[in-house]
Amino acid sequence: MKVSESDLRLEDGRTLHVYDTGGDGQVVLWHHGTPNTGAPPAPLFAAAEALGVRWISYDRPGYGGSSPLPDRTVGSAAADVRAVTDALAVGRFTVLGHSGGGPHALACAALLGDRVLGVATVAGLAPYDAEGLDWYAGMVPSSAASLRAAAEGRAAKEAYEAGAAYDPDVFTDADHEALASAWSWFDEVVGPALEGGPDAPVTDDLAYVAPWGFDPATITAPLLLLHGEEDRIAPAAHSRWLAEHCPAAELRLRPGAGHISVLEAGAEALEWLVARRG
Repeated sequence: MKVSESDLRLEDGRTLHVYDTGGDGQVVLWHHGTPNTGAPPAPLFAAAEALGVRWISYDRPGYGGSSPLPDRTVGSAAADVRAVTDALAVGRFTVLGHSGGGPHALACAALLGDRVLGVATVAGLAPYDAEGLDWYAGMVPSSAASLRAAAEGRAAKEAYEAGAAYDPDVFTDADHEALASAWSWFDEVVGPALEGGPDAPVTDDLAYVAPWGFDPATITAPLLLLHGEEDRIAPAAHSRWLAEHCPAAELRLRPGAGHISVLEAGAEALEWLVARRG
């Protein structure tokens, strides 16, 4: 699939860097994880072409070609998505988010009303204030420490990141195998995401542990929660909690899958979204 890129100037003076594969197929708006840029996921292009999907996505504020928005919340993504889809003359669409993109996908479903035909999250997070959920349980120590620092505020998070090193244990063996094969694509979106420094991923993590600006329980659009049972970054308990609190949710757990290897079921999520066509 050929991806065109453009810059969208917003009313508040910011710029969003937008990706679009074009065509008249059903739109799937992709929300990227942390720390990635927003290019749609190339490993799913073959499945998307077979299903007639048109990908739209954008760099979240502070990443790639998009202007920063220092105090952004998870919920603020909905306004940016409204601006992007309005500019592209897209009325109704579906939404797919991986990892940190999951909460941002939920924001669209909660805040954009009937414009969202369906939403799918893969390895997503639950709200930080989720009642009855031990939010950090099941995370590897390095992931938990990173998010605990974010919960203490920007200064603590920035200090943590200044001394943090990559921890390979955040990924399972299946994740490492996926990253060495089809999902080596992440090399194309992680490196560029970090070229601008740590500010954008720091802002992401601050948003995850702050009030999101919406209640996932208000989502009325069909919702698919796809999660690997061995996920060490965003434990499957997060999707279980969402499934229990979102009336429109369907939960699909993948035995043996981790945070990346669960994406091998990404075509399944696309098929589910396309079935929600308006």
